[in-house]
Amino acid sequence: MKLSLIGVGILALSSTIAFCQGANINQRRENQQDRIAQGVRSGQLTARETAHLERREASIGREEHRMRSADSGRLTHGDRVALNHRLNHSSRAIYRDKHNYARR
Repeated sequence: MKLSLIGVGILALSSTIAFCQGANINQRRENQQDRIAQGVRSGQLTARETAHLERREASIGREEHRMRSADSGRLTHGDRVALNHRLNHSSRAIYRDKHNYARR
């Protein structure tokens, strides 16, 4: 009895973690879009920098869509790793462009 309850608990926890990781990707993309918008509003991003960052974010969105289409709407562990890697690079690019003191 205890063993089956533990098994059910582990199953519930693992499905919750998988859901949160997928939501984590979406939340990161949304946060990065907000950071770009804030950079535009504050004048920290030039039009050219903004266009480049937006193209990069759109590319990540298209890649996520292709990954989800290939696996019945789900992201595999490898997909999440690849997307997080690209999101990390994009996040650094946003930071660099916002703090490079380019003339607006």
